[in-house]
Amino acid sequence: MNLPTTRRTALGLLAALLLGSAGLARAQLSIQITGAGANQIPVAIADFGGDPGTSRALTSVVRSDLERSGLFRLVDAGGAALTEASPVDYMAWKSRGADALAAGSLGASPDGRLEARFRLYDVNRQNNLGGAAYLTAVPQLRAAGHRIADYIYEKLTGERGIFSTRIAYVVKSGGRYELQIADSDGQNAQTALVSREPIISPSWSPDGSRIAYVSFENKKPIVFVHSLATGKRHVAANFKGSNSAPAWSPDGQRLAVVLTKDGSSQIYLINAGGGAAQRLTSSGGIDTEPQFSPDGAWVYFTSDRGGSPQIYRVSSSGGAPERVTFEGSYNVTPRPSPDGKSLAFIARREGRFQLAIMDLASRQVQILSDSHKDESPSFAPNSRMILLATEIGGRGVLSAVSADGRIKQRLSVAAGDVREPAWGPFNN
Repeated sequence: MNLPTTRRTALGLLAALLLGSAGLARAQLSIQITGAGANQIPVAIADFGGDPGTSRALTSVVRSDLERSGLFRLVDAGGAALTEASPVDYMAWKSRGADALAAGSLGASPDGRLEARFRLYDVNRQNNLGGAAYLTAVPQLRAAGHRIADYIYEKLTGERGIFSTRIAYVVKSGGRYELQIADSDGQNAQTALVSREPIISPSWSPDGSRIAYVSFENKKPIVFVHSLATGKRHVAANFKGSNSAPAWSPDGQRLAVVLTKDGSSQIYLINAGGGAAQRLTSSGGIDTEPQFSPDGAWVYFTSDRGGSPQIYRVSSSGGAPERVTFEGSYNVTPRPSPDGKSLAFIARREGRFQLAIMDLASRQVQILSDSHKDESPSFAPNSRMILLATEIGGRGVLSAVSADGRIKQRLSVAAGDVREPAWGPFNN
C-alpha cells in the first residue's frame, strides 16, 4: 500500500512545540486564521476589572480564543473596563454593533488564589445570559481564560466549546523527536517524551489521562501507554514483528492495534494494560489504521483487500467487514466524528492527498482542503473542527478546518517539522 509520508512508515509522529531542554529554544505553535464562518456573531469582551496586567492577560486569552474559532467577530470595546457588577448601557453597546457583551473582574480570593468572575449579556434582548467564577493562579490564567471562552461559546452557539482541550503532536528537529502536549491554541506546550528514534501514532484515551503511541526506541515498533499525570508508561503491545496504530475503545479498556505477528498487517484487540491479542480482521492484504466508532460498535480501518486502499468497517465483536468508501481509488485514515455523524479521511484526487469528509447518513463526500499532502486527521471533541498535518515547502505544519469547510486555520512552529496531530477529549 502506497501511503503518504508518515503513513508509508506506518508512523504517527505526534508533533512537538518545544524543541528541547538541552539548550534548544522553546517554540510555540502560531495560528493564522485563513477563513471564517459565514455568519459571525458580533461580541464585545470588555477589559476585566482588577490588576491591569493580569486582567489584560486573561482578557487577551478569551478574545483570542473566540476570534480564532471563526464564529465570532470581536467588537472593539474601546478600552472600557467593566466588572460583572457594573451596570450595562445596552444601547451604547448596541450602537457599537455588539450582539453580546462579556464583562468581569480578576481579584484575590480568601484563600490567596485569584478569582476570575464574569457575566455574559444579550445586548439586543437586554438580559443576563449567566456567568461563572473560577479560582485560579497566575500560572493558570490561560486555563481560566479558556474556560471563560468555552462558556461564552456554548451560550452563544449552543454547542460545547473546545478551548480548554489539548492537542498532541510531534516535532522532528534534526535527529530528535519530541512528543508534545499543548493547549488547543498551541500554547503552553509540554514535552511528554524525547527520543532519537521515531515516535508515532499518538492516540488519546477517552478521559484524556493517557496517550498510547508507537516508539521505535528499542529498534522496533512497540505500543506504549503513557500516563500524562505521572509520566510513567507501560508496554501495551510488543509482539513479534510490528506493533502499530493504537486506537482506544470508547470505554478506555481496550486498544485496537495493527500487528504482523501472524504474517501481514492485521487488526487485533488488546487490553489497554497489555496481554493477549484477539484478531479482528483476516485478509490477504494489509489492514491498518483502525479507529472505533464513538459508540464502540464498529472499528473503521484502511485495507487494500479489494486491490486499492479503501475504508472498511467491521463489528467490534467480529464478523465480515463492509466497505465504506467507493468514490476514487485511494481513501485512507478513517476518523469517525465524536457525534457519529461524519467520517473524515484522506482521499487522493488528481494526485493530491486531501482531507475529505463523508456524511455517514447520505454517504455524500466533500473535499475540505486545497492542499497537496494532507495526513492524520483528528476531530475536535465537539465535531466542529478537524486538525490535520500537511506539508508546505517541504516542512510539516498543522492545519485546522471546520467540518463544513468554511473556517480554516494554519498552525506552525518556527523550527522543526510538525506531524501527526491528535486532538484530545473534553476536560471533565
